[in-house]
Amino acid sequence: MELKTPTPLQSEHQALYAEINQAVKLQGRTGNATRLIARLIERHFAKEEEFVLPPLGLLPALAEGTIEPQMAAAITMAAKLHDQMPDLLAEQRVIVAALEELMAAAENEGHAELVEFAEKLMLHEEIERELSYPAAILIGKYLQLRFKT
Repeated sequence: MELKTPTPLQSEHQALYAEINQAVKLQGRTGNATRLIARLIERHFAKEEEFVLPPLGLLPALAEGTIEPQMAAAITMAAKLHDQMPDLLAEQRVIVAALEELMAAAENEGHAELVEFAEKLMLHEEIERELSYPAAILIGKYLQLRFKT
């Protein structure tokens, strides 16, 4: 069984990145804020797609009780996530601060759609912090236990 990011999570990353990239052409504070966010999320999403999200693709099979040798790769990914968690959380704090700047600039410069985008991306980061990261780590720990027996 190949480890791969669940399609809905991959699609969400692509949609968020596409949405911010449409706004990078804007001028002023709003444009500057969108360009910063585009750079930040590109790097952040790349890390998540490398070692955070692929283990989540195993959830349906694990819920059915399926264990296959190829799933062991999730143990390594989860360990990397555990080790890099402080860096990922620090990146999220920087992203949220940049989103707050975007919200202020967008409100001031009349770009209400970008205020909504910033709120959506803040929620996305919260979901990752509170659900995706812990779930990926638990998948790794579960598989580690299962492969020992």
